[in-house]
Amino acid sequence: MSPETSNQSASVFPMDKEEIKTIFNRFDTNGDGKISEDELINVLKSLGSDTSSEDVKRILTETDTNSDGFISLDEFVVFCKGIAGESDGDGLNDLKEAFKLYDQDNNGVISASELHQILNGMGLNYTLKDCENMINSVDSDGDGFVDFEEFRKMMSKN
Repeated sequence: MSPETSNQSASVFPMDKEEIKTIFNRFDTNGDGKISEDELINVLKSLGSDTSSEDVKRILTETDTNSDGFISLDEFVVFCKGIAGESDGDGLNDLKEAFKLYDQDNNGVISASELHQILNGMGLNYTLKDCENMINSVDSDGDGFVDFEEFRKMMSKN
C-alpha cells in the first residue's frame, strides 16, 4: 500500500509493516539485513537528530532483543509498534525521542513541513498536502501543529 493510494491515517509514524520495512532499509545502508550502531547514528544525523551516542546505544540495547549487537527487521518492527502502546517508563522516553526527531526546529510542535522532510528523508513519498492532512487529523487544538500531547494521544490509538 503506497502513501499515494492509501487513505491517510491519523498516524504520523507509519505502523504498516511494509512502511516500517522501507524505513528499516533506509537505516540498513549496507543492505546486510541488520542495523548497526554506526548505521543508526548516521541515519539519525542525516535526519537532523542530535541524539547522543549514549541514547543511540540505549536504543540499540533496548531494541536488540537477541543481543547480537544489531537491530533486525523483526526487532525494528516490534520497536516501532511497541512505542505506540507504551504510556510510561522507557516507552514514554522513546516516544519523546521519536517526537524530537520530527520536531526539527525544537520548538515543541511538529509542522507539516517538518513531517514532510522526515517522511521523505525516510524514503516515503508523501506530498506536503498529505503531511498537512496528517497534521490536521491529529491537531485537536486547531493550531496547525502537533504538540507532544497530541502526538502521544495519536500514538496510543494504534
